[in-house]
Amino acid sequence: MNEKKVIVFIVEGPSDEAALGSIMKEYFVSEEVQFVVVHGDITLRDSVSVDTILSKINIQMEIVKKRYRYRQEDFLRIIHIVDMDGVYIPKEDIKLADVEKVQYYTNRIETKYPEAITERNKAKAEVLFKLRKTSKIHNIPYRIYFNSCNLEHVLYNELRNFTDEEKEELSDDFAERYEGRVDEFIEFISDASVAALGTYQKTWDFIEKGRNSLCRHTNMHLIFE
Repeated sequence: MNEKKVIVFIVEGPSDEAALGSIMKEYFVSEEVQFVVVHGDITLRDSVSVDTILSKINIQMEIVKKRYRYRQEDFLRIIHIVDMDGVYIPKEDIKLADVEKVQYYTNRIETKYPEAITERNKAKAEVLFKLRKTSKIHNIPYRIYFNSCNLEHVLYNELRNFTDEEKEELSDDFAERYEGRVDEFIEFISDASVAALGTYQKTWDFIEKGRNSLCRHTNMHLIFE
C-alpha cells in the first residue's frame, strides 16, 4: 500500500521531464511524482478526437498504474503540460514557404503545406477546448497547462527548431540551474514576462486570442497555487 499520494505529469518529450522533473519532485516532496512521456503531442495522435482524447489519457494512466502497481485511490491529480505550437493563430498567419520543417515565428508559421497546418490547428484546438473544460479523468482531478509556442520558448526564450541533442543539453542545464532552488523557478515562471495572468480559465481565454499561442506565454505557474 502506498503511503504517499501520486501526482502524474503528462509531458510531450524526454526533455520536458529532464527540465522539470527534479523541480516538481522537490516541490511535491510529500507526494510521489511520476512522469509520463508520450513522445509527441497526444492531442494530435492518430485517431485522437474530442470523443477519444479522455480515453487516450486514461490508457496512459493505466500503464502507470500497472507499472507501479498503484490503485485508483493512490492518485492525487493529473498535471498535463502541452505546447501550443501556434494552434490558435488566424489562418492568414499560416504562410506558404519553401521550408523542410514547419517554422515558427512570433507573428507567423511558415510551411510547405498551409492547408494541412490549418486543419491540424483546428483539430488540436477542439481537443484542447475539451481538455481545458475537463476537471476529472476517471475521478482523478485533472488540469492542462500550456507553454507557448513551446517549452523551449518559455524556458530558454528561443523560438527555433532544436535538435533532440540540443533539447537534452538545454534541459539538463536548466534542471541543474534550479536544483534546490524551486522558489527561484516559481519566481521565474510567475514573472509577467512569461506568465499568462488571471485564473486558470482566463489564461486559456488569453492564449486563444490573436497570435498569443505563438508568443512566449505559459500558465505553469498555476501548478504551484
